[in-house]
Amino acid sequence: MTNTDERLKQAEQQIRKPSFRENKGLGNEVGYYIFAYPPEDEMIVREWVRYVQHKFESQAEGFQVLVFDLYDIVIDILQEKGYLEKNFEMEKKYGFDRITKAVGNTLRITAKDSLIISYIQERIEANSVVFLTGIGKCYPLLRSHTVLNNLHQVIDSVPVVLFYPGKYDGQELILFGEIKDDNYYRAFKLVD
Repeated sequence: MTNTDERLKQAEQQIRKPSFRENKGLGNEVGYYIFAYPPEDEMIVREWVRYVQHKFESQAEGFQVLVFDLYDIVIDILQEKGYLEKNFEMEKKYGFDRITKAVGNTLRITAKDSLIISYIQERIEANSVVFLTGIGKCYPLLRSHTVLNNLHQVIDSVPVVLFYPGKYDGQELILFGEIKDDNYYRAFKLVD
């Protein structure tokens, strides 16, 4: 059993606690959490997220787990707008950097009316815990601090857990243990 397996067991115990789901952290701050894990444990984390989502889907325990894979959301929005295939062609012609900018503009990633944030906000239900996954799959199109900062402004009724393939020391996010995010983000560690 890996350290990640043990930490995931602790995470399940944590989300079961009514105090966790009341969504108040230290000083009554909104409950935003980061579960950082070694990138090589991605498949362990994905399987655990599916297991927990299924386990709590009926609300028999008084809550449900809502999972939002950020990569899937990006693809869904681009398909819905009819831009996915156009982006493939644009990448062939102009390169990946141009696509990163074009997709960011289409999704309004840094704007208050971000399509990703709206997508999540429209699907939030009472008595739920939100899991955000797929941030590693989105790099460099989407940065975790951008999502968390924008989401923090509109969702304060349910706890949000970002599953992060990298390191988080309580202030800095380092994706894949190598790519340092230059932005400070304040969130609680789900478990140490």
